[in-house]
Amino acid sequence: MKTSNVLVLIFVLLYINASTEWPTHTVCKEDNLEIYYKSCDPQQDFAFSIDRCSDVTTHIFNIRAAIVLRHSIKELYIKVDLIVNGKTVLTYSETLCEPGVSKLIFCGKKKGEHLYYEGPVTLGIKEIPQGDYTISAKLTNEDHVTVACADFTVKNYLEY
Repeated sequence: MKTSNVLVLIFVLLYINASTEWPTHTVCKEDNLEIYYKSCDPQQDFAFSIDRCSDVTTHIFNIRAAIVLRHSIKELYIKVDLIVNGKTVLTYSETLCEPGVSKLIFCGKKKGEHLYYEGPVTLGIKEIPQGDYTISAKLTNEDHVTVACADFTVKNYLEY
């Protein structure tokens, strides 16, 4: 019995090491709007959710996100790309944390700490563009190391 348990454990560990992609997670799926995400960091997945798809179409909506930090955050930068038909059509970047200026409550967190955020966010846009597209988001720290990374797939058929 113990030998079979050890073999199963070895198989699971080998499978985890051989796997190079995280699963695609469903954020929300309603009649005219679907949002999915997949971590693009090969070493770490994370949790992300919203209450309802329809909330995203409002100016402000609530999210929940959680991750265990593999790297400390003294400085934090975000880069977001809008990708349509495999081509980047828009790029946005911003500094979120730097010494003396913290736009987020988790600035200054250390490696190994659990980061959890539950609360409002705003996209800064009035409408979510119609169609199928990808939003690639990457958070890096002061050492240019990936803190978190995800590709969001949006399928929006809402008529405004």
